[in-house]
Amino acid sequence: MAKLKLRGKDLIAIGYPQNKSISIAMEAMLKHYKREPKGKVLKMLKEVLLAPKNYKQDGVFGKIAEALTDVKKTEFRHLNATRAPFTIFGEGEIQKSAKDQLYTALKLPVAKAGALMPDGHHGYGLPIGGVLATENAVIPYGVGVDIGCRMCLSIYDINPSFIEGHKDKYVNILEKQTRFGMNEVHYKPNDHEIFERTEFRDIPFVKKLKDKAYKQLGSSGGGNHFVEFGIIEVTAQDDVLKVPPGQYVGVLSHSGSRGLGANIAKNYTYLATKQTPLPKEAQHLAWLDLNTHDGQEYWLAMNLAGDYASACHHDIHKRIAKELGARPLTMVENHHNFAWKEVINGQELIVHRKGATPAQKNVLGIIPGSMTAPGYIVKGKGNEQSLSSASHGAGRVLSRAEAKRTLTRSDLKKVLKNHGVTLIGAGMDEAPMAYKDINRVMAHQTDLIDVVGMFTPKIVRMDKG
Repeated sequence: MAKLKLRGKDLIAIGYPQNKSISIAMEAMLKHYKREPKGKVLKMLKEVLLAPKNYKQDGVFGKIAEALTDVKKTEFRHLNATRAPFTIFGEGEIQKSAKDQLYTALKLPVAKAGALMPDGHHGYGLPIGGVLATENAVIPYGVGVDIGCRMCLSIYDINPSFIEGHKDKYVNILEKQTRFGMNEVHYKPNDHEIFERTEFRDIPFVKKLKDKAYKQLGSSGGGNHFVEFGIIEVTAQDDVLKVPPGQYVGVLSHSGSRGLGANIAKNYTYLATKQTPLPKEAQHLAWLDLNTHDGQEYWLAMNLAGDYASACHHDIHKRIAKELGARPLTMVENHHNFAWKEVINGQELIVHRKGATPAQKNVLGIIPGSMTAPGYIVKGKGNEQSLSSASHGAGRVLSRAEAKRTLTRSDLKKVLKNHGVTLIGAGMDEAPMAYKDINRVMAHQTDLIDVVGMFTPKIVRMDKG
């Protein structure tokens, strides 16, 4: 069948107003109905024109309906002269450029409050470690590219001496059951209920990403993503963790939503920049109004990507549990690079945590150090000044480029040997010397979290680097 030929005057002829609804309608129909007869397409568009409110929630026609009913002029947005209230934790640990990024974000017209965690460093839009509360607006780059990136820890009642005594076995498990980077996937992905979600059917852009998401299930990204075996130490009984004091084997993973999240971030960031143009220094902070079709669609897609990231972790841990022939005593999971609806000072706001993790009262989380430094199982205190947040790790002290330029393989091997760590993969940009001292970072957030356990890495797998 011939490709659809649709012109603006065709839509004007059936009654469309001469505004952006025409270009939006033409783009949508040429994208989703390019093989349909022209008469059928015009009939569908006429039905939308006659009753646009009936189509506002539709994945294809929603934006057309919105353009027909909510005629808004795109305006350049200026930053406020003053910043929204904020608190910086561990200010002396954080580079100036990261603080400047937070200061810019706090001047957005939609900004209501902010915070910066002690692992903070320079990022895109919001700094890594940045927390920003906005009113009825979500910032795709305030969430980040790797939507819903998270930590997941399984604790096993296995004697930690088994890791050293059966090192080859544990190395083999990681090599056999984990996949990293752009090209590695499992030969036979597992099925998961995440693929039954209606977002994969109802949001046209997301629908196109489903096949790739299925192939990448149970895999991890590159960069600082990892899966590792280590020793868990719980020194006191905790009513939330519910693991008796003692030493255990732990499996800790860090990764996100893979290509699904990255494509969602790219698409909706582009839409945001068109809808809320900002000064150059703030252009990565463009937002989507949650009352708009695109804003609602991004919110659904973001939550799907976050749940998909969780599904990836659970798939990884399930595969490893099967190899171990054991069931974990418990699992602890927390995520960053996300936005939540939370009530702050009596008002519902959108809280973005980019490289920062939720730390509401009694909420468990994991804050890793590096491939040789300990990580900590923590319990939130619900500190209002931090917007109930804590750091998501140690944070970088060297950029990736600086680490590659200044550190050597011999340096890395020496550090690994001194800490008794076996490393599979990883580039020099992930060397432990590229990261801040986790204990200094933890010392700056004693008002934010309590430590209830410690994880010491022993066998670490990362991308090839």
